[in-house]
Amino acid sequence: MRTIKFIVIHCTATPQNTRPEAIQRYWREQLQWKNPGYHYLIDPAGTVIQLATADRICNGVAGYNASSLHISYIGGVDATNKPTDNRTTAQRAAMHALVAGLKQQFPTAIVQGHRDFPLVKKACPSFDAKKEFNHL
Repeated sequence: MRTIKFIVIHCTATPQNTRPEAIQRYWREQLQWKNPGYHYLIDPAGTVIQLATADRICNGVAGYNASSLHISYIGGVDATNKPTDNRTTAQRAAMHALVAGLKQQFPTAIVQGHRDFPLVKKACPSFDAKKEFNHL
């Protein structure tokens, strides 16, 4: 098992009705990625979709992927593509449960948003993940 230093929170920066298959197709066909961008994807109904096991490296944050687990919710932008925290109640609940479980498994891992890494110029995940999960 690899050492997990970060649990990184993301948004897909897509409309909330974007299908998980479309996100995965974009990674494969447009970005030419062999690995997914996230380990977990949370749809608006709160369903957690595991895209990769913890032993696999995903493409969430350049330079930090070898030591990170990545969680994303579908959404994160409004109708004009402006960053906004539009998580559904179900997404919030699922994310909190998932992060709490991962913190039990990786107690020293730091939970933070994609935007909290050096040189990242994105609003992702469109909310302050450090503040929201600092109690874990």
